Amino acid sequence: MKRWPQSQVLVVGGGPAGASTAWHLAQSGVDVTLVDRAHFPRDKPCGEYLSPEGSRILESMGALQLVEQAGAEQLSGMTIKTPTGATIRGEFVAAHGFRGFRDHGLALRRTVLDKIVLDRARAAGVNVIEGAKVERLQVSANGTCSGAVIRHEGEVHDVHAQFVVGADGLRSVVARRLGLAHTSRRPRRFALVSHYSGVQSAGTMGEMFTQGGAYMGLCYVGAGLTNVGYVVPQPKGTALPATPEAMTTDFINAHPVLRDRFKSATRVGGVTVTGPFASHARRAWNPGAVLVGDAADFFDPFTGEGMYAALRGGELLAPFLHDASKARSAIAQTEYLRAYDRARIDLFAGKWRVEKLIGLGVAYPWLFEKAAAVLQRDAALADLLVGVAGDFVPPRELLRLRVLRRLFMVHPHPRTFTHHAHRS
Repeated sequence: MKRWPQSQVLVVGGGPAGASTAWHLAQSGVDVTLVDRAHFPRDKPCGEYLSPEGSRILESMGALQLVEQAGAEQLSGMTIKTPTGATIRGEFVAAHGFRGFRDHGLALRRTVLDKIVLDRARAAGVNVIEGAKVERLQVSANGTCSGAVIRHEGEVHDVHAQFVVGADGLRSVVARRLGLAHTSRRPRRFALVSHYSGVQSAGTMGEMFTQGGAYMGLCYVGAGLTNVGYVVPQPKGTALPATPEAMTTDFINAHPVLRDRFKSATRVGGVTVTGPFASHARRAWNPGAVLVGDAADFFDPFTGEGMYAALRGGELLAPFLHDASKARSAIAQTEYLRAYDRARIDLFAGKWRVEKLIGLGVAYPWLFEKAAAVLQRDAALADLLVGVAGDFVPPRELLRLRVLRRLFMVHPHPRTFTHHAHRS
């Protein structure tokens, strides 16, 4: 077994969460090694949508212009269509006293986006090693993590670090090896992700089509391609009821609007399955280790929060790890990791509540239809919902009791929703 040079921080995972964490740490002078089992560019099943506030973090990392030059599409908002024909339309506009970093979101293939962000970490001085698989973590008798054993190019390396960051996604090796993973949340769903060329009416809005506890999202990602994500409830047993290709095609053919728009479309590549979702760590830290991004928490992709949460999570974590690396005792180091976890919960808890609310609505179509009837008639309320999904309107604005009552009220002639929010 060969020993690699010791780093202050070993980041496992080179996606947006790991690259953001590594970049922000490197900016503060921390010595970072980042490993990923893949070679970039690599594909990743994802809705490939980034909310307006995600652009702020890309800008700070010097990546936004590169992403736009790579052909990222601009999304002006979201539309949601229900089986009864109701259409909810919300835009990423300045509303209710809040405004995002941009008035649009971005959509770009992960094969392109992830490499750009990872290269920014590399340019900041991060030692990036691709094709490196974590075989096991180094954990002492008292439970403290102090590095990992990594296989790279046929050789096994012993890598020591002050801290290990698990940024390795939904099925995090770091979370599982440390006994932090937990997947008991409901409802739980799988996503079947594919790309099509030639889809008609690919516009500037992301689209959702809901039916029977499932939904399909469409998002134009440039280069003539539309991302198609079909999200279904976890089946009974362990197997999907049909092939992912057949399930995706059946959903499209069952909807006249989709069927017409896909009649001249061609699937490019296969259909990738990811899930189940509704996973979260029991806590996002262990002595000597910490989790970020999907490795720490991922509920459901409906609101498209994954990539923003990954980038923002890395930005949030870095100062705590920087201070922990300077701490003189193991107890003080652990306190910084605890503090990060508290800050993470404070930051994302409101969005998690909104995600659960939407997830409940999707699981119970009658409830979703009731809310959709209100949102279709009330553009201001729809913009509020989409602003929360776009990460620039605080979730508390939607979770106010009077707003929730308004959302689920059914009146023949509803009053126009008005709200005057104040920045905090």
